[in-house]
Amino acid sequence: MKVESRLFEIVTVTVFILGIVYAVLAQEPVGVAGLFLTGGLTLIIGTYFRFVSRRLEERPEDNPDAEVSDGAGDVGFFSPGSYWPITVAACAALVGISLAFFYIWALVIAGIMLLMAVGGLVFEYHIRPEAH
Repeated sequence: MKVESRLFEIVTVTVFILGIVYAVLAQEPVGVAGLFLTGGLTLIIGTYFRFVSRRLEERPEDNPDAEVSDGAGDVGFFSPGSYWPITVAACAALVGISLAFFYIWALVIAGIMLLMAVGGLVFEYHIRPEAH
C-alpha cells in the first residue's frame, strides 16, 4: 500500500501546485476551488492508504528488491460470466440522464430497471459443474 499512498501524495502535491499557478494566472474562482478540492480529496485517499499500509504486512510491490515470482499465487475469485454489473451500470446511467433532463417518466422506468438489475446481481444463480 506504500506505492499507492506515494502515488496519491505525488498527485496531491501536483494538483496543489497547479491550483496555485492557476489562481495566479487565471484568477477564476471556480477552477481554483475545483483544483484545491481535488487536491484535498487525493490527500484524504493518500492519507488513508498510508495508515492502512502500517497495519498490513509488506507486499512484493512495496519491496524494491522483490522478484516477479514473489507476487505469484492466487489473487482471488472474479466471476467470468456475469452480465449483471454492466446492466446495473447502464441502468444507473439511465437514472442519471433522467435526473439531468428531469424526465419523470424515464426516471420511473429507469428506477424500476435499476431495482431489477440490482436484484439480478444480488440473487444471481450460477450452475457450477460438479468436481469429478
